[in-house]
Amino acid sequence: RPGGPGAGGREGAVVGDEGAVDGDVHRAGGGRAVGVPQGERGPAPAPAAAVAHEAESAALSRGVVESNHPGYTGSGFVNYDNVQGSHVQWTVDAAQAGRATLTLRYANGTAASRPMDITVNGTLVADDRAFPSTGSWASWSTVTLTTDVKAGANTVRATATTSAGGPNVDHLSVDTAGPVASTPAAVNGQLRVCGTKLCNQYGKAIQLRGMSSHGTQWYGQCLTGGSLNALATDWNADVLRVSTYVQEGGYETDPRRFTDLVHSLIEQAAARGMYVIVDWHMLSPGDPHHNLSMARTFFTEIAQRHGAKTNLLYEIANEPSGVSWSRIKSYAEQLIPVIRQHDPETPVLVGTRAWSSFGVSEGGDENEVVASPVAAANIMYTFHFYAASHRDEYLNTLSRAADRLPVFVTEFGTQNYAGEGADDFAMAQRYLDLMASRKISWVNWNFSDDHRSGAVFRSGTCAANGPWTGTSSLKPAGVWVRDRIRTPDSFPTG
Repeated sequence: RPGGPGAGGREGAVVGDEGAVDGDVHRAGGGRAVGVPQGERGPAPAPAAAVAHEAESAALSRGVVESNHPGYTGSGFVNYDNVQGSHVQWTVDAAQAGRATLTLRYANGTAASRPMDITVNGTLVADDRAFPSTGSWASWSTVTLTTDVKAGANTVRATATTSAGGPNVDHLSVDTAGPVASTPAAVNGQLRVCGTKLCNQYGKAIQLRGMSSHGTQWYGQCLTGGSLNALATDWNADVLRVSTYVQEGGYETDPRRFTDLVHSLIEQAAARGMYVIVDWHMLSPGDPHHNLSMARTFFTEIAQRHGAKTNLLYEIANEPSGVSWSRIKSYAEQLIPVIRQHDPETPVLVGTRAWSSFGVSEGGDENEVVASPVAAANIMYTFHFYAASHRDEYLNTLSRAADRLPVFVTEFGTQNYAGEGADDFAMAQRYLDLMASRKISWVNWNFSDDHRSGAVFRSGTCAANGPWTGTSSLKPAGVWVRDRIRTPDSFPTG
């Protein structure tokens, strides 16, 4: 499978500096009716309203209230002095102790990020959180994080960490409701591997179904508040895979920017009750050891910040190729302990040989993994397929492997191995039938408007900001996979 899915031609797509942090976050409250037949679902209940706290009404230190740039809410915004330590502090009330989603609306007309520390009740909850450029002082964006609050009054402070000061801050929005009980992440809670299955907090085997992003360096503009709302409530997806390419203009070019994009998307998916696969999208070079040092840095920060969450999975090597299984295993056994230092519970997904085909694309099979599994607990092995290219040999390998190993299909398409060409829905359905019978979780490639047939949206949809719901913006593959994600889940809780 040389080149992997979507190889070649993608460098023409451009994503702006704001990437996935643009767009206000709205919780998809109750969008999924778990176990209810599709035709019997009523309208989703309205999300609990987040409470906006205007910056101009907060306590200020070395900042001024202004109204000389349009687009703000309330009567104005706070312009931080250009000095380290300037801050805005709000007092917010919570009816009860628990998790809260904090969303800061801001503008940054400079070319550089203006990072800030966020503290809640004096405890640092976001260290040097990036507030990237929004293009102009009249363009507003949001940064979101999730934290714990106490019952009653809470203080939230945003403090500039550089001599440039902070961005212009419009308001702080606080949502203390959290994901409602009917969302996939709320029903299933902390996942773990039990035998050859992925199990929920009740120890019951489940199957997750969802979508993978395209590379966020190209298609971050397809991951907005509106599109993620649609994925959670119109598509009824259980899981979003966030694909952070390492090369090809990705992470290695700007680690801070791409790590912050992942932080933002984790928070936004959590607010909508979806699971998130943090995908370290190594592709070329095919030896995962080439990126081991960067992977240690990346996953250390992700695990430190989000390890307490229960809606994560870590995919540590997208598609190894041209190397032996022992080489991949060595990489996994060096990286997994780094993650476990900060997050002992989240399942880790390990890529397999030959573009995550269990070696089939290079003449091998699953027996090499069965004979020499990774020496770590709570892990699964990944398998990728593209139905028009990967026929019965691959299907049979997946079937055999799932009998002996925990498997997660973190990428598949109905097209050829490059994610383009004609759709083979019949072959793809054979795979889906197998995965349903074995409770193998799956994620489809990809939730973007790339020109290839494997991207679910028609070209131009993301630039036009939708429409995200329904089928009018979807290619045939998008209509097909949306229909199969939308079918009712079966999440046992007894």
